[in-house]
Amino acid sequence: MCSTSTSSGYRLFDRQTTIHQLMGGGKAADVLLWKRRRISLGIIVVATVAWLIFERSGLSFLTVCSNVLLFLIVLRFLHVNYASLRDKQIQTLPELVLSEEMVNYAATSFRIKVNYLLLMAHDITLGKDFRLFFMVVGFLWLLSVLGSLISFFTLAYIGTILSVTLPALYNKYEEEVDRCAGTIHRSFSRHYKIVDENVMNRIPRSVVPKDKPM
Repeated sequence: MCSTSTSSGYRLFDRQTTIHQLMGGGKAADVLLWKRRRISLGIIVVATVAWLIFERSGLSFLTVCSNVLLFLIVLRFLHVNYASLRDKQIQTLPELVLSEEMVNYAATSFRIKVNYLLLMAHDITLGKDFRLFFMVVGFLWLLSVLGSLISFFTLAYIGTILSVTLPALYNKYEEEVDRCAGTIHRSFSRHYKIVDENVMNRIPRSVVPKDKPM
């Protein structure tokens, strides 16, 4: 049972800002929090249709993408030629150009994330953080189980639906979720401390050899 007390002040993800600010505070955050309901609903509809196409048609991802692109190109070609025959003005497509600033920002962000993952892997392999070790092991085990039960497209579909619905639900029931999460976090920390004191501290660690005297 979750505690009804709100005096603990626990906030999920240990954040100091609102969930909207945590998600970037831009248009993407508005979509994920259903502040733009049409776009959010459109994402769910498109994801559902794509999942039905991939799972029920039996076609591969490459085949479906090629057919969709082929359809769009042929449709655009026919539209342009029909407009030229009727002497109608053709609406030009916007030019899509990757600026150097965008590329540098993406590369920097990617480098930071990769370095953080490598640091986590380093701590796990050296046995510095047992809590992180068990969390990673549990997450990988869960992925292996889900991967053996459902297909990649179903996993992608579930991930898309959850990413559009969970942030909005959490934003609506923030106090209740934080209260329950705080109770679970305190219980987990208490049990982890018991396991760490009685089991983990008794596991012999590797001893760094001292330098031999000259």
